[in-house]
Amino acid sequence: MPTFTPLDAYCQYSTEEMSARATAFYEEIRRRRTVREFSGRAVQREIIETCLRAAGTAPSGANLQPWQFVVVGDAAVKRQIREAAEAEEREFYEHRAPPEWLAALEPLGTGWQKPFLETAPYLIAIFFKNYDLLPDGRKVKNYYAMESVGIATGFLIAALHHAGLATLTHTPSPMAFLNNILSRPKNERPFLLLVVGYPAEDALVPDITKKPLEEIAVFI
Repeated sequence: MPTFTPLDAYCQYSTEEMSARATAFYEEIRRRRTVREFSGRAVQREIIETCLRAAGTAPSGANLQPWQFVVVGDAAVKRQIREAAEAEEREFYEHRAPPEWLAALEPLGTGWQKPFLETAPYLIAIFFKNYDLLPDGRKVKNYYAMESVGIATGFLIAALHHAGLATLTHTPSPMAFLNNILSRPKNERPFLLLVVGYPAEDALVPDITKKPLEEIAVFI
């Protein structure tokens, strides 16, 4: 039989306070920018741990929590990841990417070189698990694993931004090299690589805009 507990943690606000809180969150999150130029300045591990705890509160299919976060701060491992990622990215930019995809990337000024994978103090490799293994070796299917990990990743990015750190979502394809370098088991599949740290003092970001509400939402 399922066990339930009272919803003691819920906070109810007045309509005015709800509006103010929603606006304040929007104003904070809209400042978030993807950064490709990072400082080597150290980040306290405790901050990363707290943000990961926030990510771990995300909803998931059947509460199976099919995510695994591997935090990389070791310089030698970061170099291995950069070398492997750049090999895949160079192949992508020079051979695999269709012209329309390269055209879409052109305004962002990206290329196969990824120095931020070494410069930033932390890389967080995020994996999703389609199944878990019981102690006796049996497989247990995780439902909506990728969707659940996507939500948790959004929580993590928002938490890191709220703490005052910059991030970059990096998705070299394929990413199987992360399993090899980080010694992850077969039931874990790479979702993305999150670069975390302080932006460089002279960091520049593309001059882009976000779609307005009327283009991304419909009320029926």
